[in-house]
Amino acid sequence: MLAPLPETRWNFQTVAHLLNRAGFGGPPAQIERLLEWGPERSVAWLVDYESTADPTPDPEWAKPDPERAERLREMREASEEDRRKLVRQNQQEERQHLMLLRHWWLERMSTGPRPFQEKMVLFWHGHFATSAEKVRDAYLMWRQNELFRRMALGNWTDLLLEVARDPAMLIWLDQAQSRKEHPNENFARELMELFALGEGHYSEQDVTEGARALTGWSFDRPTRRFVYRGLQHDPGPKTIFGRTGTFDGRNFVEMVASHPQSAPFITSKIWNFFAGERPSRVVSEELVAEFQRAQGEFKPLLRSIFLCEDFYNPTLIRNQVKSPVQWLVGSVRMLERDLPPALVCFSLTRSLGQDLFAPPNVKGWDGGLSWITTNNLLARYNEAATLVQGDPAPAAGAQLVSNPGANSLLERRLRNARTGGIEVTKLFTDSERSDRAALLAAIERRLLQDQLKPKQRQTLLEFLAARSVLDDRTIRDAVRLVMSTPEYQLA
Repeated sequence: MLAPLPETRWNFQTVAHLLNRAGFGGPPAQIERLLEWGPERSVAWLVDYESTADPTPDPEWAKPDPERAERLREMREASEEDRRKLVRQNQQEERQHLMLLRHWWLERMSTGPRPFQEKMVLFWHGHFATSAEKVRDAYLMWRQNELFRRMALGNWTDLLLEVARDPAMLIWLDQAQSRKEHPNENFARELMELFALGEGHYSEQDVTEGARALTGWSFDRPTRRFVYRGLQHDPGPKTIFGRTGTFDGRNFVEMVASHPQSAPFITSKIWNFFAGERPSRVVSEELVAEFQRAQGEFKPLLRSIFLCEDFYNPTLIRNQVKSPVQWLVGSVRMLERDLPPALVCFSLTRSLGQDLFAPPNVKGWDGGLSWITTNNLLARYNEAATLVQGDPAPAAGAQLVSNPGANSLLERRLRNARTGGIEVTKLFTDSERSDRAALLAAIERRLLQDQLKPKQRQTLLEFLAARSVLDDRTIRDAVRLVMSTPEYQLA
């Protein structure tokens, strides 16, 4: 069993660590509340999120389209000129929906009542990386996002089966085009290599035979749903992982989920995502044992992780580079400000290197130090001004879409959007705003849950001392400067 965290180590810093990793951080008042609750109640609040109501409505456009089949027929029968016009209109609508979908999800992360659920959705989004650039259907990307939300802490086998039949995934990895005459091996390969086992734990024969087993699993374009096409399935005998039988898609996915390497692979990846480094051999063995005791359910595993002493090892605290999404959402939460408008968020996250619903490839984002390049780090410092001081949305060169002719009313409004600055009086007390040392300590507590290095601290104190008064502008400048330190890029 993973050793539990001693009560004596439940302090402001470890609580902040839990909120940063199991969610997206929080202001001092939230940290103090969880500190009072203790570890058991705090972890239960995060993990047992279904007991917390979530009234977030679905995006207005995210619903079945009963007229879709008829529109597709009309498009096929239209003249070449009309068809090109309809295609352009559809593409523009999809781009708008996708941008709004990104903002809808960021809003859930920033202000939603279930931060851990959204953090798990973000994990699964990176794990089962699927890009809208190929799927080209915002509704299907939303449905996949909802799948991850619905099954975030469910059963491993059930999740793999649902992902294998998810329409966005069927398109993304070409499973919709797989037939018994020409089985497509993309999904079978990535299921084993990237999703469940890792390299070196399957053979090329397993890929070939697994692809045969999956034939018949397809996608119906008019209804946008998974469909099984029996005539396209290869019913012949197949040999997978040394076993022979007339396996179908379900059999293959279940065999992958129950493979001896599956539990070590997925538990190690989860630990790495939340703890910030690969688990030791001893911790890995305990994670696998916990996962197997829970019969492949993720909730008991995550509860044990967040309650164990190893998760709060001092070497893990504030050692994880924030992803662009973590940086933006965490900043919004700690600054207790509204999420910027959709276009600002779109431009910001893309400039920092993480475009939601458009991972760079099937492996997703590399994470870690790859988030910090010279250009990206400078962009973080510049974007801090957007959040703290209030800057206009990007104008020249910041295109919502690649088509320069796209100029809908929605896009024009978003291009003119502005994001306001922080409310200084909301974040800092009168006494903190009137004393330079107290102000700096309050900024550090809010943004870092720790102190700056002595040289940085002295530089900031000198900056504040050079100002005749601690007015709102000066305080905003100080906040921005702390957000522009290397320490703020870590969680």
